[in-house]
Amino acid sequence: MPDPDFIRRTLQDLQARGLERRLTALESAAGPHVRIAGREVLQFASNNYLGLANDPRVREALRRGVERWGWGAGASRLLAGHTEAHEALEADLASLLGAEAALVFPTGYQTNLGVVGSLVGRGDVVLCDRENHASLYDAVKLSGARLVRYRHADAADAARAVRAKKTPGVFSAQHPPGPSGKRHLESFSPPRLLVTDTVFSMDGRLAPLRELGKIAEREGAMLVLDEAHALGILGPTGAGLAEMTPGVTFTAAVGTLSKALGGIGGFVAASREVCDLIVNRGRSFIYTTALPAAACEAARAALAIVRAEPERRRGLLALAERLRAALAEKGFDTGGSETQIVPVLVGSPERALALAAALLARGIFCPAIRPPTVPPRTSRLRVSLTAEHTEEDVARLVAALEESRLRAGHQPRA
Repeated sequence: MPDPDFIRRTLQDLQARGLERRLTALESAAGPHVRIAGREVLQFASNNYLGLANDPRVREALRRGVERWGWGAGASRLLAGHTEAHEALEADLASLLGAEAALVFPTGYQTNLGVVGSLVGRGDVVLCDRENHASLYDAVKLSGARLVRYRHADAADAARAVRAKKTPGVFSAQHPPGPSGKRHLESFSPPRLLVTDTVFSMDGRLAPLRELGKIAEREGAMLVLDEAHALGILGPTGAGLAEMTPGVTFTAAVGTLSKALGGIGGFVAASREVCDLIVNRGRSFIYTTALPAAACEAARAALAIVRAEPERRRGLLALAERLRAALAEKGFDTGGSETQIVPVLVGSPERALALAAALLARGIFCPAIRPPTVPPRTSRLRVSLTAEHTEEDVARLVAALEESRLRAGHQPRA
């Protein structure tokens, strides 16, 4: 008989280990200042990196889109959910990323499921950074492909992982001895796909893209880049890390419309053949209702702002650099951040929760990030900067972190 108490015990266990999660309702629109429980707070928890989620031009594009298209798409893309708005947005995205074509999904999560599942399957091998987004790991698992992980942002370890698996005479611990009592040599193909975040969402580090591109080229593997946290922020035109890495050829670049572009949805930019393959094989594309056409219109307006106002991303990255310097001066560990995502590593879930609560008491909302989102013993606050934050906001955050740490009796990093 099923245990009727396992749900309660599971929740109690999560609570005891400082890993229980609860929702916090905002009472105002996205921005550097929001209302929580009737009080205005300074927030550093949003991926609205360029401040476009509430931009008047984007809101107006959405309003016009709703007037023309209504709200819901009413069908999947392969039935009656595909519109001229989808085609126009896909053309804009392909142009930005220098690809032949693009394909829009309702979410970034679904994008990764559809792309990976279309490119690999059972018997294939995928080489994956240990701290890639969870959607990429789920995508590999659902595809049936074999997963090989390498150390975070470590191209040398990725190369070692490939060489180790290709070495003859290596016995597999996963396969027991056969009837003769002899172990069989492990059969392992070269990677068919190498997939990496370009900006890692929990520590703000950059992938070693040039080196990973060389590994993919040498092994004859497809290279898929997740530019979710780089789109609109990195590169001369905001196209992402690949734009900053000449010579790297990718099979597909995926991204979201929900972070720097301030909306909802995901996309892949690739060759026309790859996009056609996804239309035919991508289950998360085929079997879901289309992204509303009005959301496509809003995303097009946001893309136009990204192109026209590069000062937004330049100012954001400069502000992030000053924040990292200020935190380092105070002895905080920012985990090697190189972008607008700046973690403050504290170690245990309990310390992260206590620090987040202390900040909230001082009018700053920056939630704790704990396992399994990050590895054990690396709980942190994830400071997410936006172009709407000011120097005064950053100074207030640093002062509050320092005061909270002193009151808790924690020592700065040596």
